[in-house]
Amino acid sequence: MLLGKTVEKLKSEKLVIGYELGDKMSQISYCYLNSNEPETLSVTAGTEQFNIPTVLCKRLEVGQWFYGKEALRYAGEEEGTLLTDLVELAKKGGNVEVEDNEYDAVALLTLFVKRSLTLLSLVAGMESVTAIMFTCDNLDHRMIEVLTQVAAGLGLKNRKVFFQSGRESFYYYMLNQPQELWNHEVLLCDYREKYLKIHRLECNKKTTPVVVYIETEEYPSFLFESFPQEEDARKQAMEEKDRRFLEILSECCKERVISSVYLIGDGFREEWMQDSLRFLCKSRRVFRGNNLYSKGACFGMKDRLEQNDTAGSYVFLGEDKLKANIGMKVLRRGIDSYFALLDAGQNWFDCKKECSFILESDNYFEMRVTPLNGRDAKVVEIFLDGLPERPERTTCIHMDIFLKDEDTVVLLLEDKGFGEIFPASGKKWREEFKI
Repeated sequence: MLLGKTVEKLKSEKLVIGYELGDKMSQISYCYLNSNEPETLSVTAGTEQFNIPTVLCKRLEVGQWFYGKEALRYAGEEEGTLLTDLVELAKKGGNVEVEDNEYDAVALLTLFVKRSLTLLSLVAGMESVTAIMFTCDNLDHRMIEVLTQVAAGLGLKNRKVFFQSGRESFYYYMLNQPQELWNHEVLLCDYREKYLKIHRLECNKKTTPVVVYIETEEYPSFLFESFPQEEDARKQAMEEKDRRFLEILSECCKERVISSVYLIGDGFREEWMQDSLRFLCKSRRVFRGNNLYSKGACFGMKDRLEQNDTAGSYVFLGEDKLKANIGMKVLRRGIDSYFALLDAGQNWFDCKKECSFILESDNYFEMRVTPLNGRDAKVVEIFLDGLPERPERTTCIHMDIFLKDEDTVVLLLEDKGFGEIFPASGKKWREEFKI
């Protein structure tokens, strides 16, 4: 009876979801708002099998769909049509043909996400979910469009939905670890799919707030592949892989101070690391697992809802981040001041603001761009051609500002006149400039 009450209590508490959507595998982590540590859903109760194969299977001649491991089982028994590469199909758009019928590719990906979220039923109902953070490896413009459509198709109503890259999930994961693990640089060795990738996290402590960068090196020749079954050939292949990995690590760590190393992915499961692991463990903390990204997505979502003191002292400048502060020089109560519009560190696709201001004189105003990478600030002059001539400070301009990619700022401007004295002309302008 007590256990039942405890479960019911848990199901009523609010939680956030960190959903890693991968080309081959996906994961779901969750965290209650009153808890500091996310948990990851297992596809098999009582195990740490966190990976959900990103696949669907349509049962032959029946309108019944399965996802994940169950989809693989039905396909293996030749009882259905297996659909793989759901993320890539959705990014390409259009329809997918299955048994002479066509299905929208984004709708299929939405179906997979919706079905996989049913795993939550053991810990909470969907009504307990207050926000979801989707994370994926490559968060380009098209992927954002796809995720937006998927989120709309899930019928999440008033729940908050955000997106962040895998690198940003790595950043948020480390931000919530003990300080000694990231006093210096951190390596994340990702060996989950086709080949090895190594992300290196570094902090520039000379800036305020501290700027965090993540650089990525890919190793396409270090393939994810099975070892031979024959004992001697297997031993030789393991030793060769160990040797090559040691070479890569030696180069990555050369003349650098590395606080900790994370090894994630099924590529590290078999015991082939001998010399390379000894090298790593000499003066560093080393961790092995495979749910870092989905947990990092949970931490990122919690930070958006309730920013902690540590997060406020750092700013992450990834590929999909605005890398400069953007604002205007304005006159407030007769005093020159700076009016902030967009802050560095935001996802470029989240950068939006609108405001109205009165032109002091003439037909132009200035935008100020202050990069966080050490470059000098610059001033961008915006001229409004065709603006009606009026006395000083009698022209109100409404401005919408946003980014169309990580480097391009767009301004949508409209002449609002000055009340009944100087009616609006209806003139509109679109201006763009590079950061």
